[in-house]
Amino acid sequence: MQARTLPVIAVIALLGACSKPPPQVLGTLEWDRITLPAPTAEKIVAIDVREGQQVAAGARLLQLDVTRTRSQLDAMQAQARQSSEALAELRAGPRSEQIAQARAQLSAVQAQAADARANFTRLRSLGERNLVAVADVDRARAAAGNADGQVRAAQAGLDELLHGTRSERIAQGEAAAVAAQAQAAVQSATLGKLDITAPRAGRVDSLPYKLGDQAPVGAALAILLVGDAPYARVYVPEPLRANVQPGQAAQVFVDGREGSLKGHVRMVRSEPVFTPYYALSGDDAARLSYLAEVVLDAPVALPAGIPVRVEFVGTARGQ
Repeated sequence: MQARTLPVIAVIALLGACSKPPPQVLGTLEWDRITLPAPTAEKIVAIDVREGQQVAAGARLLQLDVTRTRSQLDAMQAQARQSSEALAELRAGPRSEQIAQARAQLSAVQAQAADARANFTRLRSLGERNLVAVADVDRARAAAGNADGQVRAAQAGLDELLHGTRSERIAQGEAAAVAAQAQAAVQSATLGKLDITAPRAGRVDSLPYKLGDQAPVGAALAILLVGDAPYARVYVPEPLRANVQPGQAAQVFVDGREGSLKGHVRMVRSEPVFTPYYALSGDDAARLSYLAEVVLDAPVALPAGIPVRVEFVGTARGQ
């Protein structure tokens, strides 16, 4: 009886050896990263954290020198106040003293015009009798006309004051005041950004610059690793792509760690790429793959960058 079972066991063992293992893809473990850029090119005057430290949302990471930015803000706020006062002056219109002065000037030129007209009348009568030169009469006529013009100009100036400020000038003043206030608000926001704070809770991954450095605008001052759990960034070979979909369950194997971690596919890129050398496995002759992200279902304290292997649950075997 025992002799008969030996061939059966051998056949089962042979079939097990011939069956293919579930398809696996390779990649690295990553965390979501947040890069905090330098808002201005200022010197770093304080660093409040260290690399690897866990920080809460809103915690200050480092501080830049505020001297120049604060001075610019003071200047812009003063300009905004000046624009606001100029607008208030336009809305208030002319002072009563200006109107009284314009009326006095009108009375003065009216008196001068009356005297000039009277003088012209006398000289014209004398000129008709050839008692004065014709040139004197012409000069008197011109003086009377000039005096009448000054009266009209003074009257127009008084009318302008009485009508108040034009609506167009008030609109221009309002626009100038709004622009000045907006510039001051932008500078105030820039000043607030000189305190580099954590937008989310996470771990400080990198502080590229040291105390006293002056990073250029846009340079990364701090890099945070955030999120409840890490994710595996893997490369799906082209033959497996049709069977890997977002939301699909997966098993993640971490090098140096026993067992597997449960996860699910967060996304799969639609554009193919050439597989990196470290992710090549099996029959990857074509080296064409699709970048995918597999999020772990449970929080786990693992560093970024370590190699991982991923098996997709439900993927057809033998692909």
